Amino acid sequence: MNGTLGGRIAELLTQLNMTQRELAEKVDVTEVSMSRYIKGDRVPKGPVIANIATALHTTTDYLLNGNSSESGDFESEYYMIHRLIAKNVSKMTSKQKRELINALLESEDE
Repeated sequence: MNGTLGGRIAELLTQLNMTQRELAEKVDVTEVSMSRYIKGDRVPKGPVIANIATALHTTTDYLLNGNSSESGDFESEYYMIHRLIAKNVSKMTSKQKRELINALLESEDE
């Protein structure tokens, strides 16, 4: 089943210790719809796939094709990290923001 969109979603849910219901709430779809996506009874539209990828901290490429950014695809990793930060910046404390900035600046000093 891991060779399918639904299988990859299910696998990531397990890895993240997240339920279908929690994912459905984050993606703003019904739990029934999420269940159908995972079973392969229904294919989510593009924006929903993008939201699922974001909620599961992965890429749409991985969900749709099984292509992992572990192959060293810097561009994919960069855009995924950029999306995650942009989406969550309002939830971050000032200290967390400074830590990210410092991590970026420290790498330039090396």
